[in-house]
Amino acid sequence: MTSPQPAHPGAVWITGTSTGIGAACALDLAGSGYRVFAGVRSAADGERLRSQATAGLVPVIVDVTDALAVRAAATQIEAAVGEAGLAGVVCNAGIVVPGPLELLPTSEFRRQLEVNVLGTHAVAVAALPLLRRARGRIVIVGSISGLVSPPFLGAYAASKHALEAVADVLRMELSRWQIAVSLVEPDFIATPLWGKLDSAVARLSIDGSPEVKQSYESEIRQVLRASARMARRGASASKVVRAIRHALCAQYPKARYPIGIRARWARWAACHLPASVLDWFLGKAMGLH
Repeated sequence: MTSPQPAHPGAVWITGTSTGIGAACALDLAGSGYRVFAGVRSAADGERLRSQATAGLVPVIVDVTDALAVRAAATQIEAAVGEAGLAGVVCNAGIVVPGPLELLPTSEFRRQLEVNVLGTHAVAVAALPLLRRARGRIVIVGSISGLVSPPFLGAYAASKHALEAVADVLRMELSRWQIAVSLVEPDFIATPLWGKLDSAVARLSIDGSPEVKQSYESEIRQVLRASARMARRGASASKVVRAIRHALCAQYPKARYPIGIRARWARWAACHLPASVLDWFLGKAMGLH
């Protein structure tokens, strides 16, 4: 996939740049001449990222679930870019809240949606006045889990399915201003996100009878091990970065960028396989057969 660089790269706002895909994307675009406003959760994360950048990277402390913080970040960026506006916003911030839906506290499900879905919406809307000035673009980082829903990752899959709809609707609603909207759909990617699953499950305040909880526990561990294994064997973050760069730079950006053979298979399978067959394949892939 070629990603032609614009003659004069503009400014981009990227969320979730402390680690993983976001950090790799921020460093890549800064190295390509973009002025990158890198959304981080702490000053320490921002300084660490800035120390790795060649130039043109400005850390912006923001919690995407805090409306005031999102508006403050947008105001800070507007003061820096002025009438030039933003060439793009990359909505990448995300978390994984694992667990069986029966035992997952509603507060944890809500936290999953607050970060992945409502946080994406809040940042995209806050960036729109700046995107209109430069006829910029929106790139949303989804997942293979937005195409098919793995067991014990239901809250995460729900959030990524929701982003499929958000991207589609924004693409249609913003077309009158020629603001392109692209959704990147990575396979499991080798990032620190998946290494946090065990600790995330341990922190869950799980309700339910001991018998029900025990019946889930062994399968939960199998799914977590399978997820971590697929992430280790999955594509590198650099493949996602190339897709994001293409979505920002290409003359004709794509609406969707499936990354990896499994992501392409998942889109086909979701449309063509009977539910029972798809369930079997997903169970096997997650180590349950």
